[in-house]
Amino acid sequence: MITDTELKIKGLDALVKELGDVLAEKFISLILKEPFDYTKWQRQLFADKDILTLSKNAMDDRLKNQ
Repeated sequence: MITDTELKIKGLDALVKELGDVLAEKFISLILKEPFDYTKWQRQLFADKDILTLSKNAMDDRLKNQ
């Protein structure tokens, strides 16, 4: 288990790695500006994918990152 501070640092590092400094900052700004329901967003995020596809993608990603 990691601390909340470590989680924030890792999350920010992941955003910057994927989006770059400017877009990571823009993403954070957008999230802070709008009312954001993570649970609702998460339900919609994978609405078009079945459980087998999600599982296969997760397993493939895990193997790729080992």
